[in-house]
Amino acid sequence: MNFNREEKAMWIEDWRRSGKKAWAYAKDNGLVPQTFCSWVKRADEKKSAGFIEVPKQLIQPVTESRHIIIETGAIKIHIPLNICASELQTVFSAIGRFT
Repeated sequence: MNFNREEKAMWIEDWRRSGKKAWAYAKDNGLVPQTFCSWVKRADEKKSAGFIEVPKQLIQPVTESRHIIIETGAIKIHIPLNICASELQTVFSAIGRFT
């Protein structure tokens, strides 16, 4: 029997919740143990690659962000990225007075 990526992910997720050994889980659920173990190995390799898929709507173009936003309590401060060190020090001093 062939399973698509989503079905394999469902089986692996269910196995992880079961607390069983992969081999035993596969046999108990009518799966070929060697095949199931290879699914788990590939899933673990993908996880360890260090990449996470980010939905497109969460990514903001860099051009939109030309300032830093600092929020403390009810205060929201927008600081331009091209601020000089002395001005930034003044901002942080002011923030300290309000916190």
